[in-house]
Amino acid sequence: MKRVLFVCVENANRSQMAEAFARLHGGPGVEALSAGSKPSGLINPRAVRFMAERGYDLSRHASKSLDEIGGEFDAVITMGCGDSCPWVPARIREDWALPDPKHMDDEGYRTVRDTIEARVRELLARL
Repeated sequence: MKRVLFVCVENANRSQMAEAFARLHGGPGVEALSAGSKPSGLINPRAVRFMAERGYDLSRHASKSLDEIGGEFDAVITMGCGDSCPWVPARIREDWALPDPKHMDDEGYRTVRDTIEARVRELLARL
């Protein structure tokens, strides 16, 4: 089982979508998790709406803290949170430096979502 962790500050948008795509495309051999350095406690309703367009119900997810996540990871991906995301050891560690879509228009939000999906597929191929 490969373990992948996606991290952003609020754990409300980017990291949640990445976790969802890893679950969608990873199959039973991948455990996908997400967390935030300062979680908002909510999943952005727009993230729920735009993931529903991909057939995924993000409303079942919860915004959670890195303190709630433990264990070893094959990959840890930060979403562009800079120094706000603590270092978590992993075989693969990357910062995707993606803009937070929470204030973007619908087209911009979908662009970030689609970029995340493409990057998750590429990451899964490398695991």
